[in-house]
Amino acid sequence: MYLRTLLIVILIGMMAIFAFLNWGAFMAPTTLSVGFTTLEAPLGLILLAVTGALTILFLIYLVYLQSSALLESRRFSRELQVQRDVADNAEASRFNHLQAFLKTELEQLGNQTLDSKTAILAKLDELERDLRATIEQSGNTLAAYLGEIEDRFERSAGEKSQGS
Repeated sequence: MYLRTLLIVILIGMMAIFAFLNWGAFMAPTTLSVGFTTLEAPLGLILLAVTGALTILFLIYLVYLQSSALLESRRFSRELQVQRDVADNAEASRFNHLQAFLKTELEQLGNQTLDSKTAILAKLDELERDLRATIEQSGNTLAAYLGEIEDRFERSAGEKSQGS
């Protein structure tokens, strides 16, 4: 129990005990003026009834305030849940967007790598053909030089054998 509620219950209990102990004084008739006329009635009982009515009105107002606060709290809770769902969906959308972007970028990078690899292999094939052609040409040139030297040896050996 809250301290305030306990205090209110204690005060109402004390008022009831006070009224019970002084019931004779509460019920003593008195001349009362109500503005346009006078009447005989027990003043204590009237004041006790007014106090009881005010207490009941206060309790009704208190129940109304608590129920409206509870309803407001539930409404805020629902709105908060809706906003959380919206935020979660937005976050998921951003992650999906980022994933699609990264996938596209990685595919482009893979394609560029493949294109570079193809270009490098084509360039290496071209260089290999050029190198083979150069080696073959060098081999042919070397063979021609060797053939020419061999011819010179043969001619010089033929001239020496004719001269002797």
